[in-house]
Amino acid sequence: MPGHLASIVYSPQPGSFNRHPLPEAMLLAGYGIEGDRKGGHPKRNLNVMDQEMLDRLAAEGYPTGSGVLGENLIVSGVDLGAQPEGARFRVGLEAVIEVVRRREPCYKLTALDPRMPDSVIDRVGVMARVVESGLIRVGDAVAAV
Repeated sequence: MPGHLASIVYSPQPGSFNRHPLPEAMLLAGYGIEGDRKGGHPKRNLNVMDQEMLDRLAAEGYPTGSGVLGENLIVSGVDLGAQPEGARFRVGLEAVIEVVRRREPCYKLTALDPRMPDSVIDRVGVMARVVESGLIRVGDAVAAV
């Protein structure tokens, strides 16, 4: 059974950590979310987290919510921690993303909670690259390909 896309957020302004929610976005191959100031980085087109891990972190008292931990996409029904590098997922009808590596939590997270980043190592999702461009929408299916 496929998962689904629960959230899309991006940072439109240079120098800003603020992320803005979107109901839909264009994923661009080799870039990330169209208009995202962090897009185009060869090692991290997207930060992707799964809702189930966010729920566990919230239960431990960590701040969570769309984009709070710096993620671009939140997926539900997909255990990202169990995915190997190179795993691919179709998001919506056209877009395909590929797991590049586990995401390393950034020191900037300390401003949100003094336990971070050390306490969330291996629990903040994955870095992914966009392999095939396509329009994605909150609620779209997310399935392994």
